[in-house]
Amino acid sequence: MPTTPGTGLGAMIRTWRDRLPPSAAGLPVARGRRTAGLRREELAELAGVSVDYVVRLEQGRATTPSVSVVASLARALQLSTAERDHLYRLAQLVPPVDGAISDHLPPGVQRVLARLGDVAVAVFAADWQLVWWNRGWTALLGDPSASPPRLRNFARDRFPVDAAPAHLARWPVTETDRAATDAAVVSDLRRATGRFPQDGRLGALIRELNAGNRRFAELWATGEVAAHREDHKTIDHPLVGPVTVDCDTLTDGDSELKIVIMTAAPGSEDETKLRLTTVAGPPATTHS
Repeated sequence: MPTTPGTGLGAMIRTWRDRLPPSAAGLPVARGRRTAGLRREELAELAGVSVDYVVRLEQGRATTPSVSVVASLARALQLSTAERDHLYRLAQLVPPVDGAISDHLPPGVQRVLARLGDVAVAVFAADWQLVWWNRGWTALLGDPSASPPRLRNFARDRFPVDAAPAHLARWPVTETDRAATDAAVVSDLRRATGRFPQDGRLGALIRELNAGNRRFAELWATGEVAAHREDHKTIDHPLVGPVTVDCDTLTDGDSELKIVIMTAAPGSEDETKLRLTTVAGPPATTHS
């Protein structure tokens, strides 16, 4: 059957792109800008895909994007839950079901994130899968987009299997109490299993870490259940040297999204260094 004009995958992506002002996505608005909504280049950057792929999607030359691409587009376009589900169906995918971990950032959360400015912030799903980060985060810790999406997981970095390299921090990071942080992450994952008992991605992650990382297995066996709320870290930044930050985790409602914010003590040398990382931008990345 023919598609109703303006309702296909490419047409809807264009429609949603045209309606979203760059200011709502935390992007600067240049004087004399003729485009009210997002440009293709801006959508591509926000979604972590190539501009060419956005063009092919909008022109109908690409019609079956992957689940990760659709999830990224839904976040970048700030779609409501109903709109996100519609995007999945247009891409011939099954929308996320109730009881599954969501990578979707509600518009209200996106507005808050956009207004945080250059504060280093990232958002993780309930299984500690990285789903969003800003320029301040990249400047402080390095760019996670260099790693495959599946590997952008804090628990995987925390408890590597087969000596796998870190994928979220590109330079050394230490905590005030590493043992306490390890225990907090594992107990938080156990808490997630109670909230999302049927989630396949969460189950696969826990099985993999249990089998492949002895430290994780030991902590998992304790049966502790708790949420990971705060930490204190020192990042050995290649441009400004060691930066000590407070790492606070806020949780968003039923979806259990984790909003992780890194700040330094006001008026401290660390705060000055933190600002310098943003001004300088992310240096060349190397695995540590």
